[in-house]
This record gives sequence, structure tokens and C-alpha cells, in this order.
Amino acid sequence: MQAKKIRFGPGGNPDSFYAAGHKASVEMPACLAGQGLNAYEYQCSRGVRISQKLAEQLGDEAAKFDIALSIHAPYYINLASLDPKIQDSSKGHLLKSIQAAIWMGARTVVFHAGGVAKVDRELAMVQAKAILLEVLEVSYAKFGPHRVRLAPETMGKQNQLGHLDEVLELCSLSSQLLPAIDFGHLNALHQGQIDNREAVGKILETIDRKLGREIADNIHVHFSPVEFTASGEKKHWTLLNPEYGPDFAHLAYHLAARKMSPTIICESAGRQGEDALAYLQCYHEFVRLTA
Repeated sequence: MQAKKIRFGPGGNPDSFYAAGHKASVEMPACLAGQGLNAYEYQCSRGVRISQKLAEQLGDEAAKFDIALSIHAPYYINLASLDPKIQDSSKGHLLKSIQAAIWMGARTVVFHAGGVAKVDRELAMVQAKAILLEVLEVSYAKFGPHRVRLAPETMGKQNQLGHLDEVLELCSLSSQLLPAIDFGHLNALHQGQIDNREAVGKILETIDRKLGREIADNIHVHFSPVEFTASGEKKHWTLLNPEYGPDFAHLAYHLAARKMSPTIICESAGRQGEDALAYLQCYHEFVRLTA
């Protein structure tokens, strides 16, 4: 696990990055450091296409500017599928993501566990756990000992594998698994019921109880305003759209009060850098209040 230091940064490159004339993700670490941010989630959501050379260059730049790297694995992963071809491709996507993470020195690979619209949830969990354990075993055999942790993400729709208890159950399989808690997704899944300090505290307490305080204090977090319908998550927005929650202040309170050291990745639509900085400033306000 990386040094205990809370980190904030964007998932992917914000629109302002390109508007400023930048073109390559390898330029992101310097830009983020200049803004006071210290984390960056590289997006492989459409496939792991980064070369070893570019990954290593990104890793060198991140190390130079003390930017903690993580990777978002492809969206095509579905550990709940009973189709052998989809199972094999899902394993391949995870292994390619781990390889890219090793090249760039990233410590976390975030992934979506898959859909359960056509599969019983209990069977889906059995399937997902078996595949995850196989991936961990193969990654060790293929890459040797490494420090990359796979992070199943909490999801925002009922028909997705990724309720909080499901993510924590998956993470109980191995110390190489870390929960990626997306509070916007959870708020959408629970129809706005997570948008308060008490509910956020209960989530952290549940992680603490099931996986231990060390894990709970060092979780990987996704945060952004998320619009939802009766079926769950609909669309990610930004802090310029205050009608959408959840409010980061509820989490910031607990981060400061518990002296937590997670990585907070903002996934706001196009303004993930600006909103990550706003979240950082909000956190510092609570640090001052609790000092």
C-alpha cells in the first residue's frame, strides 16, 4: 500500500487540459502538480492500448511530481458472465491492465465486476470470485511478485454486480484486492439516501467492520455528482450542476475526523480536474475545523 497520504486528482484528462494546448497524458503529472493535485487515474476504459514505452514515461513523470497513479480497466469486463469467451476476455483485460500498471508504477486497477441482468446474483458472485482468484494466481505466475491491487468498484445500477456488500465480499478474498467506493454510484443506487453525513459514516464503518480499519482508511474513492432515475445511475455531472449530489462535504468531514488517507478520484464530466481541486479545498476546510 502506498504511503499514508490523502490524494486528490482526476479520472482521465479534463477538457481544460486540451484547451490549454496539451495533447498527451504524459503531460498530466506536471499539470496536476502545478494545480496542487497529487493523483491521476489513467483511463483504459475502451481497452488497454498504452505501450510499455509510454507507460514508463508516464510513470517517470508521475514519480517526478509525486502523482499517485491508478488505472481504470476496460468497461468490457464481466466477471458475472457464464459465457466462456466473455470470461476469458475479462481475464485478459484485467491481466493487460495489471501489466500496464506495473509498467507505469500504478498501484491500483479499478474495474467494474459486470452485469447481472441475466444471471442470479448469488451465482454471479460465485463466478466473479472464482475468476478474480484465477486472475491473481495467473498475474503472479506471469509478472512475479508485484504491488498492484485490483479494485472492484461499487456501481450505480441495480442490474450491475457492485453493491457495497458485494464489493466488500470480493475484497475479502485477498490482500491484493481493495474496494473502490464510488459515492455517486451508491447515492444513485440508493435513490439519494447516501447524501448525508450519517449514511457516509455508516459506509465507512461497514468497510472497517468487514475489511479492517487499515483498508477502510486507505480505500480508493470515486466521487462526482451523479444524476439518477428509478433504475439508478443515469449521468455524471459537475459541481456547476448543484442540483445533483452527493455533497462531498459529508465525506470530507469523515476524512478529516478519522484522519483517513484514501485516494480521491473525481469523475465529473469534463471538469474532473477543477472539481477534484474543489474537493481538496473542501477537505482542507474540515481539517482546519477539526484541528
